[in-house]
Amino acid sequence: MVHTRIARLGLVATLALAGCVTGGDGSSDLRATVAESSTSTLPTTTTSTVPPTTTSTTTTTTTIPAPRELTIEVEPVAASLEVTDATGSAYVGPAPFTGPVAGAVELVVKAPGFETETIVLGAEETSVTPWLDKSGQVLDKLLEFDTGPAPKQVAFRPGHDELWVTLLAGRGFEVYDPASGRQIAAVDLPKAGSVEVIFNRTGTRAYISQMETASVYEIDAETKEVLRQISTGGVWTKVMVLSPDEQTLWASNWVSNDVSEIDLATGEVRRKLSTVRTPRGLFVTPDGAKLYVAGFASGELQVFDLATGEGTVLHRTGGAMRHLVGSPDGSIVYGSEMALDTIVATDTATDEVTNLAVVDRLPNTIDVSPDGRLLFVSNRGRNNPETYYRPGPEWGTVVVLDTATGAYLDAIVGGNQTTGLDVSPDGTLLAFSDFLDDRIVIYRIPGYDQLLAGGGGRWEAHAAELVK
Repeated sequence: MVHTRIARLGLVATLALAGCVTGGDGSSDLRATVAESSTSTLPTTTTSTVPPTTTSTTTTTTTIPAPRELTIEVEPVAASLEVTDATGSAYVGPAPFTGPVAGAVELVVKAPGFETETIVLGAEETSVTPWLDKSGQVLDKLLEFDTGPAPKQVAFRPGHDELWVTLLAGRGFEVYDPASGRQIAAVDLPKAGSVEVIFNRTGTRAYISQMETASVYEIDAETKEVLRQISTGGVWTKVMVLSPDEQTLWASNWVSNDVSEIDLATGEVRRKLSTVRTPRGLFVTPDGAKLYVAGFASGELQVFDLATGEGTVLHRTGGAMRHLVGSPDGSIVYGSEMALDTIVATDTATDEVTNLAVVDRLPNTIDVSPDGRLLFVSNRGRNNPETYYRPGPEWGTVVVLDTATGAYLDAIVGGNQTTGLDVSPDGTLLAFSDFLDDRIVIYRIPGYDQLLAGGGGRWEAHAAELVK
């Protein structure tokens, strides 16, 4: 199932079209404009050299387009609608709406406690499902769609209109059009589901990890074909990262407590770096000199000198360090501390670690905007006391932070176990997965100045909505 919002286009200028609008309550407001004719007669003059009279008639006729059926449903609440077609015909009443319209349509959607949306639909649009953002929300919800079982990670393919989704409980991965939610491909991988996905810079190659087989699959991103299955030599492979020259891949092995360094030219494991317990998140500096590793078991942050292979523990919280992501210039590494609900920042020049912000319960995947000014954090929400494989007592969330200050810029209430998260390469879209709902959600990211002017967005308000 796909729900989508049509992008705001701005009001169409003068349109002399005709038609009718029929409301969802069965009423009809017909205001067809018939063709108009006007005739004018110019003044008559007579001389010895000019014909005695000259008469001119001008006729102007508008075009009457054939009406089309338009369906409007509003998510996630009942709302009131103002539907105006190109003739000025209007329906004002409750959603949903189905009826004939002519030409372009302006739609105004309102509901108490939600932001008002004004949308202009093109002359060919036949259905729309606007999403109303709650009052104060700065990010703008565009789309959500269902996926295969347990969507673990999401990733925008660089240079292409594709969103890749790994399925932990499925048989492989799926690819979607992030603008429409249309499925582009569904690919099975041998033996088990997939965990994480990363791309090379041009988006021609994808690398997908598989825990059960301790493998990394290299995928031709264009054809979606598996080129080779690379064994990591570890146990329960999770997160991957590419070297700056894209000739080496590092993969963390959750159970064997090591990181595999793989030569991509040969597909062979060059060496394994012995790490702290349950290594997960990885980040390599842009100069290829240092590799940072997040240790989940004791909340450790470890750094390796890649020239010597020697590792040093920089930070230990006693919690559960999960995911790492670096600023665009590599000067800062951000980490999610899942057990302590915090985000930490590490200066890669000094290896000094500081707390950036406290977020919602169980922060997991994080990503930084291309300009380095925003940090997005998915938070799973409090676990079910019996098992985290079942929905817990809280909804998941996404929190948006200012990387310079740690200030809260907005917060989104998600579904059951909001987990995977990615920002598009151009910084305009945010995608995240609701792991236990088998669902992907897409938001539009406004500019930094708009976020900064939002007064924290829904950070304060969303806290009252977390408990189910």
